[in-house]
Amino acid sequence: MFGWLFHLGLDAFIISAFLAGIRRSTGLTPALSQVPNKDIRQLLRSYLEVGEYAFDFAVVIFGRSSYFERRH
Repeated sequence: MFGWLFHLGLDAFIISAFLAGIRRSTGLTPALSQVPNKDIRQLLRSYLEVGEYAFDFAVVIFGRSSYFERRH
């Protein structure tokens, strides 16, 4: 049971970071304004903010690594 919940949480975390990457590279984002319930809308907004944090953290870590380089 615990392993399944951990796996589900990790999958949700990865999907959130993936959506943050899509937002950063294309500008596309889920249309939260179409969610009728404001509490669920706020929950989804917080979920997406976790992905933004994860994406920013990964960029900092990879940017400090000698195995990655920036190309413009």
